Amino acid sequence: MNQQNGYHVAVVGATGAVGQQMIQTLMNENFPIKKLTLLSSARSAGNKVNVNGQEITIQEAKPESFEGVDIALFSAGGSVSKALGPEAVKRGAIVVDNTSAFRMDADTPLVVPEVNETDLHQHNGIIANPNCSTIQMVVALEPIRQKFGLKKVIVSTYQAVSGAGAAAVEELMNQTKAIINDEGYEPKILPVKSDSNHYQIAFNAIPQIDKFEDNGYTFEEMKMINETKKIMHLPELQVSATCVRLPVAVGHSESVYFEIESDEVSANDIKALLKDAPGVVLQDDPENQVYPMPANCVGKNDVFVGRIRKDIDEDRGFHMWVVSDNLLKGAAWNSVQIAESLVKLGLVK
Repeated sequence: MNQQNGYHVAVVGATGAVGQQMIQTLMNENFPIKKLTLLSSARSAGNKVNVNGQEITIQEAKPESFEGVDIALFSAGGSVSKALGPEAVKRGAIVVDNTSAFRMDADTPLVVPEVNETDLHQHNGIIANPNCSTIQMVVALEPIRQKFGLKKVIVSTYQAVSGAGAAAVEELMNQTKAIINDEGYEPKILPVKSDSNHYQIAFNAIPQIDKFEDNGYTFEEMKMINETKKIMHLPELQVSATCVRLPVAVGHSESVYFEIESDEVSANDIKALLKDAPGVVLQDDPENQVYPMPANCVGKNDVFVGRIRKDIDEDRGFHMWVVSDNLLKGAAWNSVQIAESLVKLGLVK
């Protein structure tokens, strides 16, 4: 920090799990910062945070908080983003928003730098960070789309409870201990805190992430469907999703079936392509039981891909297994990557 030629960066939601990861990622990446402003709710204002040996006081997020800010990373909930994002833009900041508030807005780029970095040129002050499960999938699919075309995607996700926040992780831990000790424990958060029914997540799988819509899909599933089409600029792409919560603290896993447009492509062709793809680590050696697992992806920025194989019945169909740290590539790292791309492209004043 305090770099003379750096930028004034604000993190909104600095006390949350993703906000804390954003701060750490900015430091890890040595992002050029001349001033770091940490913003949160009135409840957390006044608390002090040590960032690389420098004590910073958290301030309450208000419209005037963004005076002089160059880049504002938001991760404090959609209502906060809708209220304060435009206020930050009015004061000259570029907003990178980690909520769903602006993702499907026609005038807001929805960006994964490995996939559609050039969309940043079309921003009007706000850039949306996609859903965590969408991000890791499109990073793996984009090189395939570029070389072989893409016709259909069917994804089943196995998502970590940290996607529902720090309190959900605490609930998982407390439930697990209670069940092991044969004690009672009343679920209060999952699948959706505001819903009437809450279910055990420890030693269980819950086939609901977010609320159900009228079409039978959950909001999370529709996010994946709509965001994938927008990011890849493929409105006619056939996409379907089933999203499931598992008793894993960090790291989303996905089983992805996809159909390409090219003929005579082998699983080895897909593997060779992904081996050198940006942001992808290929872990695919079935003979030696090498494949991605969430326990091994925690704290890493990459998207891990394995179990690549051709579908038995559909010659243009393939399956793969995709794993990533949902708090990093699925949130904090992708947001910081967007900020880095803005600097690289000369889009920050």
